[in-house]
Amino acid sequence: MILQSLRMTQRDWRAGELRFLLVALIVAVAALSSVGFFVDRMRAGLTRDAHQLLGADLLVAADQPLSSGWRAEAQRRGLTIADTVVFPSMALAGDGDDARSQLASLKAVSPGYPLRGTLSIANTAGGPDSVTRTIPAAGTVWVDPNILTALNIQVGAHLKLGDRTFTIAHILSVEPDRGSGFVNFSPRVMLALADLASTHLVQDGSRVTYRLLLSGAVPQVQAFQAWVETEIARDNVKGVRIESLETGRPEMRATLDRAQQFLSLVGLLSAMLAAVAVAMAARRFMLRHLDACAMLRCLGLTQNQVTQLYLYEFLLIGLIGSIIGALVGYVAHFVLLESLGKFVSHDLPSASIVPGVQGVVTGLLLLVGFALPPILQLRNVPHNRVIRREQDAPQVAVVATYGLGTLTFVGLLLWQAGDAKLALLTALGFLGCFIVFGFSSWLALKSLRRLRGALQNPSWRFALTGLQRRPGATIVQIVALALGLMALLLLTVIRGDLIGAWRQSTPADAPNRFVINIQPDQLADINRRLVAADITQPNLYPMIRGRLIEINGNPIKPDTYQDDRAKRLVEREFNLSTMAAVPPKNQIVAGRWYKDDQPEASVEEGLAKTLHLKLGDKLTFDIAGQTVSAPITSLRKLEWGSMQVNFFVILNPKVMVNTPQTWITAFRLPPLHGNLGNQLTRDFPNLTVVDIGSIIQQLQDVVDQVVAAVEFLFLFTLASGGLVLYAALLSSQDERTREAGLLRALGATRRQLSHAQWIEFALIGSLAGFLAATGAAATGWALAHYVFSFTWTFSPFIWIAGMVIGATCTFLGGWISLRGVLSRPPLETLREA
Repeated sequence: MILQSLRMTQRDWRAGELRFLLVALIVAVAALSSVGFFVDRMRAGLTRDAHQLLGADLLVAADQPLSSGWRAEAQRRGLTIADTVVFPSMALAGDGDDARSQLASLKAVSPGYPLRGTLSIANTAGGPDSVTRTIPAAGTVWVDPNILTALNIQVGAHLKLGDRTFTIAHILSVEPDRGSGFVNFSPRVMLALADLASTHLVQDGSRVTYRLLLSGAVPQVQAFQAWVETEIARDNVKGVRIESLETGRPEMRATLDRAQQFLSLVGLLSAMLAAVAVAMAARRFMLRHLDACAMLRCLGLTQNQVTQLYLYEFLLIGLIGSIIGALVGYVAHFVLLESLGKFVSHDLPSASIVPGVQGVVTGLLLLVGFALPPILQLRNVPHNRVIRREQDAPQVAVVATYGLGTLTFVGLLLWQAGDAKLALLTALGFLGCFIVFGFSSWLALKSLRRLRGALQNPSWRFALTGLQRRPGATIVQIVALALGLMALLLLTVIRGDLIGAWRQSTPADAPNRFVINIQPDQLADINRRLVAADITQPNLYPMIRGRLIEINGNPIKPDTYQDDRAKRLVEREFNLSTMAAVPPKNQIVAGRWYKDDQPEASVEEGLAKTLHLKLGDKLTFDIAGQTVSAPITSLRKLEWGSMQVNFFVILNPKVMVNTPQTWITAFRLPPLHGNLGNQLTRDFPNLTVVDIGSIIQQLQDVVDQVVAAVEFLFLFTLASGGLVLYAALLSSQDERTREAGLLRALGATRRQLSHAQWIEFALIGSLAGFLAATGAAATGWALAHYVFSFTWTFSPFIWIAGMVIGATCTFLGGWISLRGVLSRPPLETLREA
């Protein structure tokens, strides 16, 4: 039986019956396995670098100096400890007018750092790395290569940090607890913790992260972690987080999880479309083998034997297609890595075989779910079909067999997405688009019925009659192309419109510089310099760091909020401010601005919604040990896209007189005064000058890299949509051939029928393009309205582009699949009918 199945497979391959099925499987498996290999390597990199994520077995981080009692307790339990202090600041090189500055992430480390993992340093950029167990010597720093490039200096040059000048001794190559290279953080400058005080950079209001690193035996580390958690809960300590190798860098793992889900959904969309192509190809295979199956039955084969023959044949094709698809996916994942550029690390471990195995299993599942139902119908072909060929194809349990395919694919979604809710929503979303596009296509075909009677041109009448005669095939063709085109339009035309609208939402005069950490005695001098640099009416605002500890007298506890964003907000310190008048770009939407000297607070409406605050609620803040309370008397709406200085909470100046304050300002620096930032950091080393323009450009570069990777994946989606279109057109090839032969026998010319085919393709493609453009535009509007919060303008170009691209795709697909329909002589066609 197996040998006979191999002979049938060889014969069907030569006849071209299995090639399309093989291509559909390759596309589906390649789309999913490329994402699988990519994510597998990223996860392997995280596992390999687990110790590098913390530099210790346990990490206790806080925005205030940690309790000396915790440190003593750790030492009493026999744990080894080390300290790091991390904060952003300006690094300055050069003198006088040649001075250059760069925003850097300063990291002061104590002896013994790191407790886990190793530091690697180099003496020259691009030079060989060497592992070290020491830290920077007194008066020296180690820097990222980006610092040298940005400041145009070399190893051995001087670097000024605050009030202290250091010598650059080495280049940092590998740094523990830095992360695994997902995001471009500010370039690092590392110095000894003993040198930090001499820089005078850490002052009241400075945003500093203090970290206590611990290592030791697993039971001791776990016991200390439990003890610290008990202390935090008992004393309701705020702003402290604990990280271990199991929970360390949750934001990194969350980023990877989100990326995996998003990329997996792109691959799943390709697999969905390819699954439809597989089902249609298998259906056509079944229809073309009805006569052969009836002959086999007449020669004595049983139903089970017929099923076995075709089952072996399909499993062989499925195995070959799945293996090839997995190999294509392996090659494609390198393109993903290259598309993401600096967003991912290129020294990842080699990919494992697991994604390849999953890809092969996925291909077989697709085959079983969508190709097996038509094959099972072959077992029901009656013997007398050899004589009566006009009998319809067997339709036994059609609904049940395709229900098996649907359940199989839902199971595949659950497996690939790893999230039941996500998988079900994806399936429902795909089904929803399928239904909406299908219903719209059905309405369009109904409306064409009246048009057919009003036309006299034979080609147009033939085309409209053909669409009406094959409504099921026509609707499938339109829906398949619409789904593929919608994905393409969303990531090309709509993406450009979203980015353009985002840019337009930022005013032309928006600030491009932020200056923070201004001390009170520096206000007058800095204000004078800003005015001299043609910055009209610079606004300087006080910035006060405080922690929300009570609402209406009720202490904020770890379980006060269940929402993750609310928890993060109350766990960290707020940047508070105080001013007499409503700041620009702020609009009072509820209550009133304070008018007297009583304690009052104005809260941003989004924060109020997240923390469930309302007018009249009394907020209590801890500001450097001083308690300040004030009721909410107004809610404000902010224009975050204005790039102005904004605050969640603004308090009455009367209650903030004795609180420690630094100042902040934002302004648009004219090009003629581009060196102002360097001059300010040279004369006031404590200042941090942030170039917003360059940061936005860096973020946009990262976004463009991610979009490029996603667009690469959507090539699989477009290929899948093209396969479905090709399969849909191919499924009607035999019927079109018989119709063409009959019409030519009745007097229709080949030219008329050819024109009728092209008219059909134009109508199908244009309607599919219109539906795709409508779906893409609706999605773009939803993103702009609910995610990005800016005004969306519908452009007619999206519909024009959709209809043109749709018609082009159908012309191409129709020419490839149906070019031989009109070439056969009518007599030959009628004899075979």
